[in-house]
Amino acid sequence: MSDLDAPVPSPSPTGLTDLAGLTPDELSALVVELGGKAFQGRQLFRWIHRKGITDFAAMTNLPKDLRARLAGQAVISTPEVVRKDVSSDGTTKLLLRLRDGRQIEAVFIPDTPSQTFCISTQVGCAMKCGFCLTGTMGLARHLTAGEIAGQVRVLAAELGFLDTPFNIVVMGMGEPLHNYDATMKALQLVGSEEGLHVSPRRVTLSTVGVLPGLERLAQEAYMPNLAISLHATTEAQRDLLVPINRKYSLAQLMDACRKFPLKKRSRITFEYVMVAGVNDTIEDARRLVRLLNGLKAKVNLLPLNEAAGIPYSRPSDERVDAFAQVLANAHITVSVRKSRGRDIRAACGQLAVEEPASQL
Repeated sequence: MSDLDAPVPSPSPTGLTDLAGLTPDELSALVVELGGKAFQGRQLFRWIHRKGITDFAAMTNLPKDLRARLAGQAVISTPEVVRKDVSSDGTTKLLLRLRDGRQIEAVFIPDTPSQTFCISTQVGCAMKCGFCLTGTMGLARHLTAGEIAGQVRVLAAELGFLDTPFNIVVMGMGEPLHNYDATMKALQLVGSEEGLHVSPRRVTLSTVGVLPGLERLAQEAYMPNLAISLHATTEAQRDLLVPINRKYSLAQLMDACRKFPLKKRSRITFEYVMVAGVNDTIEDARRLVRLLNGLKAKVNLLPLNEAAGIPYSRPSDERVDAFAQVLANAHITVSVRKSRGRDIRAACGQLAVEEPASQL
């Protein structure tokens, strides 16, 4: 059984109910069980997700006896900030510790032009993409919905965004559609009107192409923007750079993209990490034009962020510009993404953590 097929457990139960991953309706049901009123469950949700308060004693509009019962039977797990690194360009990376001691990273990218949170969905990743440091970690476990949404709560509280609009990109550590249920529930939590109320138009989910998950995503009521981590124009190239292509081929992925429902003004973003001597030729650019023919698409070119342990190099700026010009000449919207946070290893493909000694 492969890493992709194998179930990866979340932390073992502690005997206490974790409120961090419960919806307003689920919290209301729990509060009623504890002798409270249904509306108090929604108040509880607002304290956690809108105000960032996790101390029951501070939830002053809830009855004292209800707060006492909650304190005895429940917990609000919140990722703990271990370290905060700030780049010369303003990018901020948080190293976060989870309840079981595992660690993940989340990133704040300012002025993009909107303020953007980049969040993780797994500890490590099973996809093993050849240009990505996270893939070298392997997959330790999936994150829970509460841990995924918890990153947003922590970033918003740490950086003063509880009352300020921001965007979310689900592009951190892990493959979101490999942890489908927890990822989608987390997006429902951050999208709730009772919480931070992040519109799906402000959320972009990136996938390498886990096709069963992509098919489920097409049916979701909360529909984030879709980004496809493509990175290749032939099956052989993609087998090399994105090994999941051996399970879900480039041809199958492009067929799924053509069937994916888009709103009137929506388009699919195709992310393309440019690797010197592998996928950066003019012929690659022409093949990419043909692959995207008829699709409402935008292409983000990402010159490789080089790192120790990654056996590839970054193409020259001239090579990147020539590639982009082929796409532009074919009337495809194309941008060359400027790397942010490279000096603190927060750029695309650079997120990786060393597990604490207790987890080794």
